[in-house]
Amino acid sequence: MHKITEILIKEEDIKKKVYELAKIIEKDYNGEEILLVGVLKGACVFISDLMRNINLDVALDFMAVSSYGMSTKSSGVVKILKDLDSEIENKNVLIVEDIIDTGLTLKYLCENLKSRKPKSLKICTLLDKPERRKCDIKVDYVGFSIPDKFIAGYGIDCAEKFRNLPYIGIVG
Repeated sequence: MHKITEILIKEEDIKKKVYELAKIIEKDYNGEEILLVGVLKGACVFISDLMRNINLDVALDFMAVSSYGMSTKSSGVVKILKDLDSEIENKNVLIVEDIIDTGLTLKYLCENLKSRKPKSLKICTLLDKPERRKCDIKVDYVGFSIPDKFIAGYGIDCAEKFRNLPYIGIVG
């Protein structure tokens, strides 16, 4: 049975970081409209908090991709389970991720979205596990770099549990 063994990032630290990221994004897009593309299900809490802190015209869409299934290890095979509802051609697209580890899923997603000719394509992630990276991917906005531990909370699950926690914890 999985359980949270330690709090890695406290709720108040997450709130502060989300606000900081939103202000940097706001400055970088300099009054232009952006389309936030949330990667479900893990990014749902992060994208909700992020967009409420961005003082720009923000549109919202979601994709669901999977390389994990019910496992704690990536299979390396990426499947699009839910595609975008909107066209992204000539739009500023910001992919919003909960966590990036190997980068394989995100690399596939970026290549897929680039083929749709957005005006710009950037990546924002709350959590980054750089030591797990298996491909070269440029992440424009990073909340926290974290160690190679299995984590859950703040929208991120472990076998569909712990998404409702207001903090990020290590799963043991």
